[in-house]
Amino acid sequence: MTKIGVIAFQGDVSEHVLAMQRALEGKGSAVAIRQARAVSDCDGLVLPGGESTAICRQLESTGMAQELIDAARRGVPIMATCAGLVLVSREIEGDCKVRPLGLMDTVIGRNAFGPQRESFEMDLEVAGFSRPYRAVFIRAPAIVRAGPEVEVLARLGEIIVAARQKKILALAFHPELTEDLRFHHLFLKMLEA
Repeated sequence: MTKIGVIAFQGDVSEHVLAMQRALEGKGSAVAIRQARAVSDCDGLVLPGGESTAICRQLESTGMAQELIDAARRGVPIMATCAGLVLVSREIEGDCKVRPLGLMDTVIGRNAFGPQRESFEMDLEVAGFSRPYRAVFIRAPAIVRAGPEVEVLARLGEIIVAARQKKILALAFHPELTEDLRFHHLFLKMLEA
């Protein structure tokens, strides 16, 4: 049985767990992870949104930062959403106290679309999807530069908002807040490759 771990320091943890449970369709489980050493028991991982500085501190203080890096090196798929996208990057623009994990060859702009009161929903054309995906952006980051191995999945204008590199799926928005499970299914397919 497949086991997906949702890093549970901040963000829509219960929403991520429920969405992943629906996507698994009884073929596995999704669990919240709050302690070190639980990462290695998972077939896939979700790094949700929240405040990237606070999550970074918690990952480092618990030892989970290194566990995530080790899991990615072993080929464990990781879905990173919103602040998670910031954390998996190689670099963050500007003066920032967040030390990214360096799992994806991307440079991130934090709060690229403005403060929380400027949150919005938008239909996105996504590579491989037959119809638009309604994405929920909340104080969202964006990928401002991507390396040659990064596959761009969706843009908002010229700004990259969804991308994949090897087994890292990074989204600037919140797929757990919609009923549309296509990104969850895309992530679960990465477990099979």
